[in-house]
Amino acid sequence: MIKVTRNIAKLKNLDLFYLDTRTNGPIILCLHGRCGRAETWYDFMQHYGDRYRIIAPDQRGHGLSGNPDSDYTDKAMAEDAVELLKLLDIDSALLVGHSMGGAVVGHIAAFYPEKVKAAAILDKSADGPDKASDHYLLFNPTKDWPLPFPAKKEASDFIKQVSCSELEYQYFMNSLTETVNGYEMMFRSKAMAIGIANYTNWYHLLPQITCPVLLVRSKSHEAVPDGDFARMQSLLSNCTAREMSDPDHNVHLANKPEFYGYFDEFLSSINDSI
Repeated sequence: MIKVTRNIAKLKNLDLFYLDTRTNGPIILCLHGRCGRAETWYDFMQHYGDRYRIIAPDQRGHGLSGNPDSDYTDKAMAEDAVELLKLLDIDSALLVGHSMGGAVVGHIAAFYPEKVKAAAILDKSADGPDKASDHYLLFNPTKDWPLPFPAKKEASDFIKQVSCSELEYQYFMNSLTETVNGYEMMFRSKAMAIGIANYTNWYHLLPQITCPVLLVRSKSHEAVPDGDFARMQSLLSNCTAREMSDPDHNVHLANKPEFYGYFDEFLSSINDSI
């Protein structure tokens, strides 16, 4: 069992909570998806922690990290990640991002190439609107949720009802917390809404990414349709693309042996660069 430490990094504009194996080896920085937490990488940390030092933060507006007044763009979260690496005196790392975290990884690789040895983008398309929305309140993902929940069972029952899979249910349950007012979600709904409203496509960044990139999508193609998958591969200069046999969006959790097989293959191909 790999011991995982829990820490707070005092960044310039916020406190960033992060998990850290503090083990020896090359650095892997893992970034979760929207409404998620660093906790989603725990099995990954156990699997690779004997060979790599793995760090996974709660991104701004999520979990135990700060909730600053900001636009919650992928660029802003990329800056948080880079500041964390600098604070920890880490020159560069292999980056792994799921969903929203995959877009953040793409922005880091494009804008801070010196910090990225290689990148894995998990079930995230570079597609999106051409410009941000002026009405972020339209994008509140929990606006219809009866928050706060009066009891944990009611929270659990409701989240199970709105979740598409057991993995999605567990994903949201990781962010459930008890407060004096009842059970709330640890991610901030306003931050999620602002982030969604400010999301725009980032195909134009892909040609700027020169490090090796692993793209993994689910069998459902829901998050990454065929056209998006092909376009991303065509714009990346050093790309490996794989498709999971499971349709779940949580590609790193749905079929772990299959995912770790693809990731091990990628690690072997970039061994000299990390």
